[in-house]
Amino acid sequence: MNIPLSTPRKAARLLIATATVGALLAGASAASAAPPRSTSATQAYGASHQTRANKALVLHYFDQLLNHGKLAVIDRFVKPGYIEHDPTRASGAKALREWASDLKTAHPESHATVKKVITQGNLVVLYSNLILETGSKGTALVDIFRIDKGKIAEHWNVQQQVPDSTASGHDMFSTLSTPRLPGPDPRASSTDSEKIALGMMLGLTVDHDVTALDRYAAADYYQHSPTAVDGTAAAKETFSKIYAQYPGFTASPKRVIAEGDYVAIHSHYKLGADDAGMAIVDFLRVRNGKVVEHWDVVQQLPATSANDNTMF
Repeated sequence: MNIPLSTPRKAARLLIATATVGALLAGASAASAAPPRSTSATQAYGASHQTRANKALVLHYFDQLLNHGKLAVIDRFVKPGYIEHDPTRASGAKALREWASDLKTAHPESHATVKKVITQGNLVVLYSNLILETGSKGTALVDIFRIDKGKIAEHWNVQQQVPDSTASGHDMFSTLSTPRLPGPDPRASSTDSEKIALGMMLGLTVDHDVTALDRYAAADYYQHSPTAVDGTAAAKETFSKIYAQYPGFTASPKRVIAEGDYVAIHSHYKLGADDAGMAIVDFLRVRNGKVVEHWDVVQQLPATSANDNTMF
């Protein structure tokens, strides 16, 4: 990709979307985002059971609300003091109900198809394709839910319009690496996957070291970011140009969720100190000790918000 150093900020954001495979991830951030390690078989079973329950709750809620317009699920599954980070919505169950009602009124045929689900501790991440109008490609949507005592207490999201085409020829949702499983591989170590994914991210964003891709990414590294092509060579080239043009470029992780062979990272990217930046969620798949596939959703931070909670 031939990108001049005079690239404007909008184009530079595309550069970051092309190269992005994670964020500035300090060890303390990873530790705080991960759930506590169980100290007994009983605790491990309890944590696993609760995680499955959280996943089932969110999937049911999401389907009933977005695909069937059932507002009753808000009363049943959402806390009255629900904290909202979507900049277009206010906090509280009442505001959520108004938003959902308005959505179905304006777009009666709207529906969402969940493509990926990752769960760790009290966090559930959904990666979906939201279609407002039949025949459109819709929106790539990431929703992160925090569950507290069987109810949804907090919500973050990041969304991006699905383009007509991509540089790699891959869509934003499919899985190309093998084995192709219906969800995260339960045989894979979440801890190991997180360690490998974070190792690559630290090298790329903290040390500005493109050789991190040699250490942590597979040779047949698949890209679903719309402006990126497969392989590590293109990622190295793009990151190198970002480092040269924006030496103050930073990325701060806000939450890390790992399950099996998948890792999701919710981060705040900035080109410099005066840049409002972008909210980005990266999904990485780790197989045989290497990152084999990457998806991301990128959203520019808005100038104003309907709530005071920020997108993070």
